[in-house]
Amino acid sequence: MSQQTKWSQFGVLIIVFFFWGFVAASNSIFIPFCKKFFNLDQIQSQLVGSAFYGAYFYGSLILYLASAIGGTDLLNKIGYKKGIIYGLLISVVGALALAFISGSGNATFGLVLLSFFIIALGFSLQQTSAQPFAIALGSPETGAHRLNMGGSVNSFGTLLGPLVVSVVLFGSVAAKKEASITNIQTLYFFLSGLFLLAAAIFAFAKLPKTTSNEKLEKSPKALYTLLIIGLIFLPVLFADFVKEQTGISKTAIVIGSLVIILGILFTSMFLASKNKEGWGAMQYPQLVLGMVAIFVYVGVEVTIDNNFAALLKLPAFGGYDESQIAHLVSLYWGSLMIGRWTGAVSVFNLPKSTKRILGLVVPIVAFGLILFVNYLKGDNVVNEFLPYLIPIIIAALAFLFAEEKPVKLLLTVSVLAAVAILISLVTTGMISNFAIISCGLCCSVMWPCIFALAVTGLGKYTSQGSAFLIMMILGGAIIPPAQGAIIDLDQARLAAGGGEGTNFTHLSYILPLICFAYLAWHALKTKGVLKSQGLDIDAQVAGGH
Repeated sequence: MSQQTKWSQFGVLIIVFFFWGFVAASNSIFIPFCKKFFNLDQIQSQLVGSAFYGAYFYGSLILYLASAIGGTDLLNKIGYKKGIIYGLLISVVGALALAFISGSGNATFGLVLLSFFIIALGFSLQQTSAQPFAIALGSPETGAHRLNMGGSVNSFGTLLGPLVVSVVLFGSVAAKKEASITNIQTLYFFLSGLFLLAAAIFAFAKLPKTTSNEKLEKSPKALYTLLIIGLIFLPVLFADFVKEQTGISKTAIVIGSLVIILGILFTSMFLASKNKEGWGAMQYPQLVLGMVAIFVYVGVEVTIDNNFAALLKLPAFGGYDESQIAHLVSLYWGSLMIGRWTGAVSVFNLPKSTKRILGLVVPIVAFGLILFVNYLKGDNVVNEFLPYLIPIIIAALAFLFAEEKPVKLLLTVSVLAAVAILISLVTTGMISNFAIISCGLCCSVMWPCIFALAVTGLGKYTSQGSAFLIMMILGGAIIPPAQGAIIDLDQARLAAGGGEGTNFTHLSYILPLICFAYLAWHALKTKGVLKSQGLDIDAQVAGGH
């Protein structure tokens, strides 16, 4: 008899899914604000995301390192429930630090980055605990349903985050106030209170002390590789300090770190193919390819949005002030919600005809919710957003065409996203803006596709492989400043007295184009790797219908 989902307990758990989305998407508004307030260049402003997503990597690495040294799975020892509580308390420390710093009158960008790092460090522990906990709160067969529901709540958080933070920083549309660092004090005191409340709810809620019985698989070579990656990334976090000490430009630091990290991963795959001993999950090429793909996917999803404000400031793309971009940012993150809600239809046991109908109805309903939330904020965006129905319908048809097959779906949306970026590069105005925003529809379903392909055939290394994949959220910390480095070429030209020339801010979206092209190649390459091992996940999915 299958175990029934404990919905009352799961209802408590999904609180943290909302927090992750709310805070992560809020970075989109906070970054241009910090750029203006602290007088930063584009690379420096992207360090907000670097601190945030870098914390996910270091948090996961610290947990894995502690487990390896102790010879036991640390999270398994304390339990998922306590892991979430401890993670929430760490985030409380970061949120309170940011609140006090913003109200002190002595705020520095370095202290802001440290606060964001601590908040995300807590998120790292929460996410590492919550995802397997969600699967454990019921039958394993329905675990995907609960994760999809958690993802839907996460996406709702990403929709609300930019709008709420915009109101806090800049006031309502009718009466905008001058943005000040002290404006965020109330928000982060409120968030710290919510984190504390959530921790208390988890502490007193009757949740099982759920853990995994999987044995900790040792993999010293993989551990050394991840430690080296962690060291290579550090100069990015301290780019200004490294530049002062060595004279190496921030652009060289960021691009160099990016190239070296990707080189290390591909070299590891080559070495593991020669001698599998000591590599653990990384002995499987599909896992290492998946690590690179997660790195690229998270990086491109974040960079498209985090650098969007710089593009929107240009007259050819609307000439928006940072106080006026929240509705477009929310549409980007709302696009991920549209895609995830549409993708969630596939996990329910419904007739094929019903799934097809819902596959067209759900995205329209989700789009209506985005319009409604913006209306509540005070933005009348209906006429401006109506043309966006075209990419929504195209994406919905693409999902139906892919038939829920991971390789086919990943290849389809990667090609569509690449085409969208190409359109954005040869156009201006709202056509270009919508083309960029529509990449959110494509990104929405990439994570589960990449993840499923990467862990296929890993056997006893599946849990370890999953941990390695989550660490590759690091891509969100380094690809955005790499695009920022291209954008800064505009400022360098103007500082040198140059006039009109290449618009590097617009041209910088070539980097997302490269990322999507790589993800399309990844889908085909991984399919070939799995077939060489006698595995064909698309055929398995097709056979299950």
